[in-house]
Formats: sequence, structure tokens, C-alpha cells
Amino acid sequence: MNEGRHGSMIKSRAAGGLYKVIAAFIIAAAAVACMIIAVNGLIHFKAGIGDGLTATGSASCDFESDLIVWRGSFAAYGTTTNEAYEVIKNDAQLVREYLLNNGVTEDELVFSSVDISQRYRTEYDENGNYVREYPDGYDLNQSLTVTSSDIDKVEMVSRDITQLIESGVQFASYSPEYYCTTLDEVKLDLIEKATDNARQRIDILAEESGCKKGKLLSANLGVFQITAANSGSGEYTYDGAFDISSRHKTATVTVRLNYAAD
Repeated sequence: MNEGRHGSMIKSRAAGGLYKVIAAFIIAAAAVACMIIAVNGLIHFKAGIGDGLTATGSASCDFESDLIVWRGSFAAYGTTTNEAYEVIKNDAQLVREYLLNNGVTEDELVFSSVDISQRYRTEYDENGNYVREYPDGYDLNQSLTVTSSDIDKVEMVSRDITQLIESGVQFASYSPEYYCTTLDEVKLDLIEKATDNARQRIDILAEESGCKKGKLLSANLGVFQITAANSGSGEYTYDGAFDISSRHKTATVTVRLNYAAD
């Protein structure tokens, strides 16, 4: 009986030792797992910092157009093509004389070719039923374009076509278009200013966050927004606005910079 008890005690001690070994192994494994989690967390934390410092700078300027484009058109009718052509030929001469007398030069004036189309009349019977369509003369149309750097002169001519109308010309005047021949220079200047503005913002971010600005990782140029002066951002479009209806304009652009944070 004593031997049986002694054997049981030995088995109990052996089992207890085995349990201690297993427990120690579990504790060690748990410690390793915690270390892996901590390291991974540190890696992810550094990766987050790796996005660096990002800021978007902007610049805008007001400028005045130096080129105006004005278009107009006139029409004539005749029962035959020869008759209609004589009418529009005479009207074209009246238009030309009017423009030249008001300071427009031959170099600034371009007439388009004449467009011709046949006019049709619809015939109905006494009960209002359709009978037929038949030719009823010809419509001729011609347009002109005035391109000039003398904006004041062309604006005045485009606004006062009373003389032409009184002479019997069926003249239609369209809104002038305004352009800037030095727009590329304006854009380059704005890019430089927007880039400087973005760098200043990066420097402020670096100072406030206690890190050092590293190398430039990326630079992205936004679209140009060219709108009428004092029209505000409500005129902006996704792919960039380009106003041609206003003599005085505002150009805006953004530049986005991304620097590494050391």
C-alpha cells in the first residue's frame, strides 16, 4: 500500500512539473505575441507618418483683356437666287462702308462666304388639310468677324448698329468675346505664386508639428479658373472655367505639394 502511495505521489509531481512547463511556454508565447503586436503597431504608426506634409497653395490675379472679337450677320431674300444674291451683295457693301467709316480697318474685318437655302411654303385646302409644299424663294445669310486690339472702338461699333438697320439691312449683332494674348505669361506667374504659397503652408505645418520638412514627394497643378472679375467661385467648373464674355477677368489656380516628414 505504501508503494502505491509513493507511486501516486511521483506521478502527481511529474504532472505538476509538466503543467509548469506548459504554463511557462504559454506565457512565453503570449509575450512573443504581444511583442509582435507592438512592433506591428509601431510599423503602422510610422507608415502613417510616412504620408508626410501636404498643403495646397493658391494664387489669383485680375487682368484686362487686350483683344476683342465681334461677330455679326445679315440676311437677304429673293424669289430667285440672282435676286437674293444682288440684295445681299448690296447689304454687304453697306455693312463694309459703315464699319470702315467707324474706324474698323480692312485687316480687322473678315466676311464669310454666303450661305443659301431654299424657302418652302405649305399649302392647305379650305378645310385646313395639308395639300403640298412648294418652293417660295431663297434665303441668303452672310456673317462677319471683327478682330481688334482696339477694344473701345469695337465695343462702340457693336452697340450702335442703328444706321445699318435704318438703311434696310437685316443685321444681327452678337455679344463681343474678350481674350488675353499674354494669358500664358499670366498662367506661369500664377503657378509660381501658388507654389510659393503652398511651400509657406508646408513650413508652417512642419513648425507646428515639430517635424522637419524632407524632400518633395509630389506636386500637382490644379485647373485654371478664368472668370469674370468679381464673379466669385460660383463660376468655377470641375475642368476649369474660361470666360470670354467679360473684358475684365480674374484667373485662379491651385498647387498641391507633398513633402516627406523627417
